[in-house]
Amino acid sequence: MSLKELGKSVTEQFAKAYGRPPQWLAAAPGRVNVIGEHTDYNDGFVFPMAIDRYTVIAAAPSAGGSKTAQLRSTVGDSPALIDLTQPLKPSKKGTWYNYPLGVIAGFVARGITPGGFDALIHSTVPLGGGLSSSAALEVSTATMLEAITGKTLDPVEKALLCQKAEHEYAGMPCGIMDQFISVMGKKDHILLLDCRSRKTELVPMTDSSVALLITNTNVKHELTGGEYAKRRAQCEEAAKILGVPSLRDADVEKLERARGKMDPVVYRRARHVISEIERTVHAAEGVRASNWPTVGQLMYASHSSLRDDYEVSCPELDAVVDIALSLGPKGGVYGCRMTGGGFGGCTVALVQAGQVAAISDRIASEYEKRTKIKPTLFVSRPAAGATVLS
Repeated sequence: MSLKELGKSVTEQFAKAYGRPPQWLAAAPGRVNVIGEHTDYNDGFVFPMAIDRYTVIAAAPSAGGSKTAQLRSTVGDSPALIDLTQPLKPSKKGTWYNYPLGVIAGFVARGITPGGFDALIHSTVPLGGGLSSSAALEVSTATMLEAITGKTLDPVEKALLCQKAEHEYAGMPCGIMDQFISVMGKKDHILLLDCRSRKTELVPMTDSSVALLITNTNVKHELTGGEYAKRRAQCEEAAKILGVPSLRDADVEKLERARGKMDPVVYRRARHVISEIERTVHAAEGVRASNWPTVGQLMYASHSSLRDDYEVSCPELDAVVDIALSLGPKGGVYGCRMTGGGFGGCTVALVQAGQVAAISDRIASEYEKRTKIKPTLFVSRPAAGATVLS
């Protein structure tokens, strides 16, 4: 469904839910990270693109001039009623509306108060697959509030407001990538983001002969012992041993010289981050030059490093990458890797657009044969970022 059709459908659903048409309609996309995993908290580069899966919010002023924000979701969660005359505080952890609530609080803290409104939220971004459904919800809320209040935020400020909402209201210590790409994505472009300086560059990907195929493994391994926090600590330890502010400031030579002073696991974690930052910069150059075989090889190298050095892959992710590798360029696949935090979720493959159907069928049937799990696949070109539809 195109974004226009999606907007029309949500408009109709709003009218059914509230008995009147919406006045505002805003949308923001999910994302897939093409390359650059676990580099964000090491001050490195990431290379995400917006996907054509969106969270759309329809809204209208509250009936009877009430100062309450009513949030409803089409997935049938209980509606949220937010009294805008009272100080805003997070609801209990795990409550779905903490994400939009945190964004509303960010606007109110800036003296931008929307007044009462009724809203209906609908999303086509897969939940829990590592495609940033939470950032899409935050950014679509912020975009809707801009439409309601007539106050447009600077894009960086808007992305950081949404990130803060996720930290303080949803209790998720995310990096800046997801909100930045959801705000700043551009059709036929991938975003090269420097996580240290927050400098962004939109890299054109106008060659319509290629697309990105996303495979949701439909597994999420629950891990004990705070794996994410553990790896962050290992990266910090490596940087300390290397005498640098962060792993962004190290190179492979420096790491090799210090190898004897490091625990072998800490060394491997650092080797992944340092090499991944380098791969991400080279991949952006490859996309600029439409050099798809090179970009594909960098994606495979990224996956191997995430599997072996960073140890955040899992058998299901490895299976998809293995099937992609067996298809190869002759079968229309240039490269494939896990994307997102790891231990399940999705892979992303760079494929020939004309062979998407055949590649999808092959990956789906082979993966199910190996794992007894049905995957979910969809293809996307780089999509547009947040927008007000009406």
